[in-house]
Amino acid sequence: MVLGTMARHLDTIIGPGVMLLYPLYASMKAIESPSTLDDQQWLTYWVLYSFLTLFELSTHKILCWFPIWGYLKLVFCIWLVLPMFNGAAYIYEKYVRQYIKNIGSYRSSNYPEEYKKVLHMMTFDARKAVERYIDRHGPEAFERVIRAAEKEAKKR
Repeated sequence: MVLGTMARHLDTIIGPGVMLLYPLYASMKAIESPSTLDDQQWLTYWVLYSFLTLFELSTHKILCWFPIWGYLKLVFCIWLVLPMFNGAAYIYEKYVRQYIKNIGSYRSSNYPEEYKKVLHMMTFDARKAVERYIDRHGPEAFERVIRAAEKEAKKR
């Protein structure tokens, strides 16, 4: 009887730990770590979890007719959270990054073609920093930086 009740309410028993407590703990660890990979994982998780919560809030009258919804949400969040899957980072790499690249290429479309090639090889943060540098100091300053980097690379 008790096991049956627990099985029927597994999503409400395990859900808060999987969907909130562990991600909260891992996010705090990510803030303190020097790597940006874990930041990407957990920021993406919170964005996806927020969208999921907004969807759930806006469709709660419909979702209450689907008793399996809570379990589907739990399984999805487990996939997003567990390090063996890193689902949030996967979604970021496969979908969000492509969207960001498209935004970046649209904004940088006024740059010469050789700048665009260099900018597309960079991470999003580096690309934004370079774009700010070019906007602030002009394309000639950026060319000087590139030439200096090429000279330094030839020395090595």
